[in-house]
Amino acid sequence: MLIFSQSGDAKVQTVRPSNQAKGGVCLQMVRAFVIAAIGAGVVFSAAAKAETQASGAGPAGQSSIQKAVGTIESVQADLITVAAESGGEVTAKLAPTTKILRVPPGEKDLKNATPLQASDLQAGDRVLVRGQASSDGHTITALAVIVMKQADVSARQQQERDDWQKRGAGGLVSKVDVAAGTIAISSGGFGSAKTIMIHVEKNTVLRRYATDSVKFDEAKAAPLDQIKVGDQLRARGTRSADGSELTAEEIVSGTFRNIAGTITTVDAANNAITVKDAIAKNLVTVRVSSDSQMKKLPPEMAQRIAMRLKAASAGGDQQASAQNSAGPGGRQTGGGGERRPDGNGYRGQVGGAGGNGPPDIQRFLSRLPNSSLADLQKGDAVMIVSTASGDSGAVTAITLLAGVDAILTASPKATSLLSPWSLNAGAGGEGDSAP
Repeated sequence: MLIFSQSGDAKVQTVRPSNQAKGGVCLQMVRAFVIAAIGAGVVFSAAAKAETQASGAGPAGQSSIQKAVGTIESVQADLITVAAESGGEVTAKLAPTTKILRVPPGEKDLKNATPLQASDLQAGDRVLVRGQASSDGHTITALAVIVMKQADVSARQQQERDDWQKRGAGGLVSKVDVAAGTIAISSGGFGSAKTIMIHVEKNTVLRRYATDSVKFDEAKAAPLDQIKVGDQLRARGTRSADGSELTAEEIVSGTFRNIAGTITTVDAANNAITVKDAIAKNLVTVRVSSDSQMKKLPPEMAQRIAMRLKAASAGGDQQASAQNSAGPGGRQTGGGGERRPDGNGYRGQVGGAGGNGPPDIQRFLSRLPNSSLADLQKGDAVMIVSTASGDSGAVTAITLLAGVDAILTASPKATSLLSPWSLNAGAGGEGDSAP
């Protein structure tokens, strides 16, 4: 039996052929691969189970049946090499009798599966391989291969990204009412914030980032009472007409750390930097992994954001003063302009004249090319969202934004504008990924 964890890892359990099984091989997937993309890769985040009946009578000591799930690394005429989610490589030998089925992402059974030939398999495809295990535990003589084509997965990821952008909302948790099934979040930025009430229903999927992890596919199912005030949260579902409420279909949350300061050292050998935190006034070691989102703002964009921060702050003060003097029923707008929720944060361009309220900075970051540790130097100003803690006091960067000198001068606490949700789709730095 094969059990898929929330992270997509395959836990292999040995299944021996039943003496009572008759006829051909029957493979039924009760709950199959489901994709939830976040970060910069393909994610299988489902609780799945494969039930198998093998044909033919045989002694109790007959060869065991093994399963593995992962990504195809290479394809040859009669075998494939799979990078297993559980670690290591598995070689699957293909025979003319091996059943190969293509399953669309998101399917929960094999009703819509279509047959494939071995020649249709390509590197990058996601597979579940089932067959007889060799004595070394690294080779499987495949009886069946269930395939998700890389192109299908990419298309599903794009749909997920679009849906999170269209129907999502995110911010800092300000209140949790477990009994009522509601979560209040403060959403927005650039000196302005809006409270959104998230409604949790019986079928709402709740996930929480694992400790010291930057990967969404490592997020675990977690009950509502694990969400705390101060957590970062993102939800998608059905919004109310005015955008102040959202009935959630899916929620992901986590406890993260915001750091703003200046780089004191760059340790390329260990993929780490040391930052002097401008608020806490201490040194922080920040590890950078392959899953960390790294961007660098062009100077002109940083200046526009800094100007917008200053204007929003001044406008907020003016608006508060005007509202205090206007009396009940008075309607005033600050210098930041009227806020118009559009499902992705707020409409408007950074530094746009007149402004339409604070935009979502993550949308702008997603359009920037990726950076690397080689682009950072001692003395660079950075804003970082990281894991809450790590061994030896080190943290791991989730989002790192450089070129922010002007922004931190305008507002030392501007790091709160960053979101922990990686919006980088991978190489090239184009597009957004869920959540």
